[in-house]
Amino acid sequence: MPKSSTRQLQDPIIKWLPYQKAWMNDQSRFKVGKITRRGGKTFAANGEIVDDCTQAEIDGRKTRWTILSRSEGTAKEAIEDALKPLTEAYYAAYSTLARKGRPEFTEEDFHVPAHTREVIESGSVHMIDVPEATYKAQEVRFPGGSRVTAISSSPDAARGFGGNMLFDEFAFHRDSRKIWGSAFPVAARGGHKIRVISTPNGKGNKFYELMTAKDNNFSKHETDIYEAVRQGLDVDIDELRKGMSDEDAWAQEFELKWLDAASSWLTYDLISSVEAKNAGIPLHYAGGNCYVGVDIAARNDLFVIVVLEEVGDVLICREVIAEKRISFAEQDALLASVMERYRVVRVAMDQTGMGEKPVEDAKRNHGAMRVEGVLFSVASKLDLATALKERMEDRTIRIPAGDPVLRADLHAIKSQVGLTGARRLVADGDTDGHADRFWAFSLACASAASPYQKLTYEKVTPGGVHLPNGGSADLGWLRDGTRQQMGGADLFAGLKGGIT
Repeated sequence: MPKSSTRQLQDPIIKWLPYQKAWMNDQSRFKVGKITRRGGKTFAANGEIVDDCTQAEIDGRKTRWTILSRSEGTAKEAIEDALKPLTEAYYAAYSTLARKGRPEFTEEDFHVPAHTREVIESGSVHMIDVPEATYKAQEVRFPGGSRVTAISSSPDAARGFGGNMLFDEFAFHRDSRKIWGSAFPVAARGGHKIRVISTPNGKGNKFYELMTAKDNNFSKHETDIYEAVRQGLDVDIDELRKGMSDEDAWAQEFELKWLDAASSWLTYDLISSVEAKNAGIPLHYAGGNCYVGVDIAARNDLFVIVVLEEVGDVLICREVIAEKRISFAEQDALLASVMERYRVVRVAMDQTGMGEKPVEDAKRNHGAMRVEGVLFSVASKLDLATALKERMEDRTIRIPAGDPVLRADLHAIKSQVGLTGARRLVADGDTDGHADRFWAFSLACASAASPYQKLTYEKVTPGGVHLPNGGSADLGWLRDGTRQQMGGADLFAGLKGGIT
């Protein structure tokens, strides 16, 4: 680092810890850092950027940096909480720089027009349509022409910016491999520097590969919470750990462990423990009650139907239907086929977004008492995923054996602890679809969570639909499990829904 920068590191305006200085002084072209949460890694990474821009101002040259953050909010935080105060500190230390003018901080829109993108799915190359999008870009422009842009990461946004690049909290970027494939060539082509920093987020992302690969020309830095405190980080480890109240999250975020169980909702060991050779074969259907989960397709996602047959206290998968780029009419036909071939007592369907009409149609065609629409939210997705996980842990579900695509999809859901400490579930963007098979299985398990109820009925009043002799009919299920008297159209809908 230039002498002027070394003097700056010793200036009391900014007090750098040893591991932060080690990061900033490392001028390798490519470097990656696995550094504890609350350890100031973003601050140190931005310190290197400001130092480089400041030195460029002193030397009368220009430099260019792009910060790819996990979201627009974190991109703005990088500017407001790190880059801006650091720039002001540097200009306070080098008062002569201010004579040329002061840096400007702006927010601008970055527009990506609609286009097609080539993607590889299951070994095949496909072209997908990408709608137009607008991103908020936070910028710092120095008087001498140097510029720093912070933007939320996406494969398309990454192509639009060049220069030196910082991938901030890269393990938490959605589609990390696609983003890397778009951004790395842009930076490498011009001989620019690439910096990658993050805490771990399991093993299914590009950050894990960069940190663990041998001989990949990346200089590697690692500092866990214990080493950071030993070097002067002012935090109370015991207080922090108690406040976190989540040992998996603590191990991953602060001890920097590559924990598959800490990130993947379903581990491969758990998935393999419920695999069975006789599962997933429609011919093995024994005529029992079935519970169905339907994940509605959106654009290039998969349309998935999962059929689970209840055999004693175990749900055995009888069929998994997964289709891509099919019409709603074709989706309706596939569900109708399932309803005809199995004794379906309950269906849970994804009603989110474009799922509204398919759910409405399914209720009309197969009975409102048998079909339930589920709106996906952070809370509801956690409930659905828990229903599937508990079935697996209790060994009361059986899934097809030896299916690598199904395994990968079930393993794709990651349990992440966000910056606020709240846990949420997200899909690994590097899988086939968006873990659609996972959600179809979860919906099917959730639909089986309530005990199956037989519906009692009584003769209706004159003018309604009459049944011979009062009694018990197997119409499906009641959400509250209570006795209900119906008449007219309500009873007809129930009969369409599956009297046996």
